[in-house]
Amino acid sequence: MSEEQRPRLRDLFRPRATSTDRTVTTEADEAVPRGLRITAAYAWRLLLIAAVVSGFIWIVIQLKLLVIPLMVGILITALLWPAFQWMLRHRFPRWLAVAISIVGTIAIVSVLMWLVIWQIRQQLSDVQKRSADAIEQFRQFLIDGPLHLSEKQIQGYIDQGLQIINEQAQLLFNGALAVGTTAAHVVTGAVLALFILICLLADGGRIWRWTLRLFPRAARPAADAAATNGFATLVNYARTQLFVAAIDAVGIGVGAALLGVPLAIPVAVLVFLGSFVPIVGAVVTGAIAVVLALVYNGPWIALAMLGVVLAVQQIEGHILQPIMMGSAVKVHPLAVVLVVAGGSMVGGIPGALFAVPLAAFVNVAAVTISTGSWRTGDQPTADLIWSTVPRQRTRRNR
Repeated sequence: MSEEQRPRLRDLFRPRATSTDRTVTTEADEAVPRGLRITAAYAWRLLLIAAVVSGFIWIVIQLKLLVIPLMVGILITALLWPAFQWMLRHRFPRWLAVAISIVGTIAIVSVLMWLVIWQIRQQLSDVQKRSADAIEQFRQFLIDGPLHLSEKQIQGYIDQGLQIINEQAQLLFNGALAVGTTAAHVVTGAVLALFILICLLADGGRIWRWTLRLFPRAARPAADAAATNGFATLVNYARTQLFVAAIDAVGIGVGAALLGVPLAIPVAVLVFLGSFVPIVGAVVTGAIAVVLALVYNGPWIALAMLGVVLAVQQIEGHILQPIMMGSAVKVHPLAVVLVVAGGSMVGGIPGALFAVPLAAFVNVAAVTISTGSWRTGDQPTADLIWSTVPRQRTRRNR
């Protein structure tokens, strides 16, 4: 055998081209319509994806005492990130920037809680008395008014309403208990979230670089770009929601105080917290302000309060937010409602809170990988649930 005909040892380990056409068909397969075969192929793949997603959700629910503090820590990190980066750019020591961020956040929350407790103590007894009077007047109207209801009918309607409220309250309580079933769990979760927040601010870059090593070497550039764009989206989301929450809380709180609606400060704080659930939270908390005005002040003040709520939300959504944040920072209302509804059904209150930022992160990360923008460093050009970056502003030459 000549040298050219003799097989070399290194050729034995060289990958060879293989045929990819291994589909085995039978007469029964050919008898099945092509459309049905394609539908079946899609069906088992979708079922497999659904099984993987369901398994992931099940694992998250089982580890909720760890996952929820982690999500809270990440969300607060994104909320504090612009101010934290500003301090670092102005050459604050990192430890000082972390301390200012943590202490400032705790101080703001403490002041808001003190104001809420103070006003509730001042006005709660009066609100309870006026509420009882309003309920009695409404009851008398149902009896003497055009409906002419009897006491038995009114009590039946009240029982039905209480049953519906109890059913819905059970869902809310289940969602609230996702944070922890005891006070010890709540305290533990809060301490863990605070610890995660400190670690992410102090050493977030090194933590991510260590996490990135868990990916295969070839997948690390794509994973890094996807996570970077996703976190930029999360920061964008937190900044936008903070702006929206502040405008809604100040506008509705000042409007309630000027109209003489009681508990204006607790209402403003409730609106601020509720606005972090996009669209849905602002609607629910605004409705609470209107109902409180109806019970305490009567229908005309309640109508004026409704006008204030609608005016504040329209001014914030169509005038202030596009000017301050840029027109690129938008999210489709249908996507928000569906994502929040799905998150609340799966995880209750925490699910509603984290549904939109999680969906936005996953969407941007998936688009970054699927479009191949991670190779060039460009921003993803496909449709996004939430924009990655705000509109670039032109700068004047100095």
